[in-house]
Amino acid sequence: MDLTAFARVPLAQLPTPIEPLARLAAEAGWPGLYVKRDDMTGLATGGNKTRKLEFALGAALAEGADTVITAGGLQSNHARQTAAAAARSGLRCELVLTSNAPAADTPDYQESGNMLLDRLLGAQVEVHPAASDRQALMAARAEALTGDGRRPYIIPIGASYPTGNLGYVRAALEITAQANDMGLHFDYLVTATSSGGTLAGLAVGFAALNYPIKLIGVDVDDDSKCLSDVIMPQIEATRELLGLDPPPAPSEIEIILGHAGGGYGHDSADMREAVGVLASREGLLLDPVYSGKAMAGLIGLARAGRFQTHEKVLFLHTGGAAGLFGYRSYFTESRDTDS
Repeated sequence: MDLTAFARVPLAQLPTPIEPLARLAAEAGWPGLYVKRDDMTGLATGGNKTRKLEFALGAALAEGADTVITAGGLQSNHARQTAAAAARSGLRCELVLTSNAPAADTPDYQESGNMLLDRLLGAQVEVHPAASDRQALMAARAEALTGDGRRPYIIPIGASYPTGNLGYVRAALEITAQANDMGLHFDYLVTATSSGGTLAGLAVGFAALNYPIKLIGVDVDDDSKCLSDVIMPQIEATRELLGLDPPPAPSEIEIILGHAGGGYGHDSADMREAVGVLASREGLLLDPVYSGKAMAGLIGLARAGRFQTHEKVLFLHTGGAAGLFGYRSYFTESRDTDS
């Protein structure tokens, strides 16, 4: 598996550390819990998208682009990291953003958190209603820029496409090497999933290395077809890009539903609990949309007895703590019932 054949712009501080979640594990009587700190990739507060953007920006520059266009919600971690990656690479960045969360009518959501950072990073931000077709809007904007003599490059939502997914193929190599150096074998890896590229890249990478590990994605959209309609096609396309053998069977990947709180960006009691527990026990900040819900899913599985005490579980922290400020109302308002 030769990744050097693909253009890549070094953006992340790698390797990110793997650390034991010692206090949380001690309280649970479960010693085998670790965290992969992809919140520490370094670019504009870090996060998992920086790994993908190394290859996405590499492709954009190789094609002679002068502008990158991407899309997401107003508090998108991907949009913020894309704006930072573009700034570092000397490219213009245009963001097509939608108000697609219950907190959308709050000043914090509209102006703070990632929205503040996007503008500080120099991105041109367009805000559209929640139901807008972001793919069509990006295509229209690219056409307009081309007409003006510019050279745009569209990065799909989440940088979840075969080129971007190479970032997590590479991460699988990194995790395997770290595990070997630590004298460990991880039985499970748990992380958030939505656009699917992180999980797809990991699946391809671990399969290519013949590293037996169960991948568990906690779906933040509660999409029952996430595995079949989103992740498996991305695995196949990424495998084809690399010219690898057939992808892992779906049984090697499990998608957990029931922790999205009703949908993308929704509040939930178990997310708030998970964010509070990791902050107060480990000094570790999760975000309310992705990593907080992924940890809620992991805690739920542990309480249900899913993991044996001898098994090693790696939580992939995808970053996003800047989003806490955009969703401040989720943590400060008094609540009698869960939303």
